[in-house]
Amino acid sequence: MTETLHPLDPAAQPSQQSLGTAAARNLATTTKSVPQMQEITSRWLLRVLPWVQVSGGTYRVNQRRSYVVGDGRIDVDRSGSQSRVIAGDLRELAFLREFDDEETLGALANLFAEETYAAGDTIVEWGHAEDRFLVIAHGRVEQRAAGRYGEEAVVGVVADGDYFDQWGLLEERIWDFTARAATNTTVLAVRRADFQNLVERSPALAEHLRAFAESDSGNRDGEKPIELSAGHTGEVELPGTFVDYQDAPREYELSVAQTVLRVHSRVADLYNQPMDQVEQQLRLTIEALRERQEHELINNRDFGLLHNADARQRIHTRTGAPTPDDLDELLAKVWKNPGVILAHPRAIAAFGRECSKRGIYPANVDIAGHQVPSWRGVPVLPCNKIPVSDTRTTSMLLMRTGEADQGVIGLHQTGIPDEYQPSLSVRFMGVNEKAVISYLVSAYYSAAVLVPDALAVLENVQIGL
Repeated sequence: MTETLHPLDPAAQPSQQSLGTAAARNLATTTKSVPQMQEITSRWLLRVLPWVQVSGGTYRVNQRRSYVVGDGRIDVDRSGSQSRVIAGDLRELAFLREFDDEETLGALANLFAEETYAAGDTIVEWGHAEDRFLVIAHGRVEQRAAGRYGEEAVVGVVADGDYFDQWGLLEERIWDFTARAATNTTVLAVRRADFQNLVERSPALAEHLRAFAESDSGNRDGEKPIELSAGHTGEVELPGTFVDYQDAPREYELSVAQTVLRVHSRVADLYNQPMDQVEQQLRLTIEALRERQEHELINNRDFGLLHNADARQRIHTRTGAPTPDDLDELLAKVWKNPGVILAHPRAIAAFGRECSKRGIYPANVDIAGHQVPSWRGVPVLPCNKIPVSDTRTTSMLLMRTGEADQGVIGLHQTGIPDEYQPSLSVRFMGVNEKAVISYLVSAYYSAAVLVPDALAVLENVQIGL
């Protein structure tokens, strides 16, 4: 009878006729990669920003004197069962700028009444009297106007915090558009009659409005006008003029990202072949600092681009997803030599889907040897530092860059002590009693928007399928 061997029995295994790879590796030199890190991205913002030397650590943006026109947004408190206008934010209205009577502002905030509309409802109608002022507490509203031949078109989209129309509180006007709720919408409204009654009861408010009416409102950009004469004949008396500057221009101080890199001396002494351990530790630390630098340039509340875009330069998507129409509206905000669009990779994918639906295939452009998508010839670059909300919405930024074009610039200082890269220093801090070597790694940077129309933001960009 033949005996059957179990497959795992050593006797059932074929005899080895050559040296195995596991044993051979003991005599081989392993080829290694340098340490890899998934956090490293393309960091396009750091590449495309022109960097300006700031020798004194502070950059001052001198501008022509301007009047703040108050086209910002009004915050709404929605913590309770009823929405309520934040009284201090009513100073965003042009005629309430610098009005400091808190009691009167509070009384005005209490005059607002909440109104709700379903998607498709008409909020105000073209041709009717502007008898109230409206703040969007929640929702998206389309502004529609009739064309030359009676056709209706969307001329604007407003959403949370936007408002229309402040001037109807001061004088009788007619709505020049129809406002229709694109989603379920809550608005806060105050009637002109109620506002006028408040003016009659408040001498301080009445005096403030009188002074506002007598002031010069400036040119279309809110700047103090330069008196000129053109198209005249003969010997006319030419106007005298001068260019006035802001009394308190904005200053940007260089920010810093820092960390202390620690390496044990035993590691640095004994394990430096074939790669320098300190060098590799430093390389990855600097990569992380540069990633944080780009994050701050986007999100920092003091100088980050998302927070420093002028309210007049912020627009909303028409339908949620980023469409070619939305990017055209964005280009209209930075029409003077637009330079680059920054968007989250998922927003770029959403835009690509919208283009494909319409049979549009934007061309690529070459930047530093890389083929990147574009719109109207403007590169669309990915930036994962632009946040995505819990509701899967994000923003897209368009900017003009460079000092010569009065655009967006990066700020740094080169030539600092122990400089390792431009505006980045690595400073030896010593060896502690545990034989650990310490290095202070510091990166200095900031960003400045030289004029408001150099930067625009497309908000509420829906990236979901």
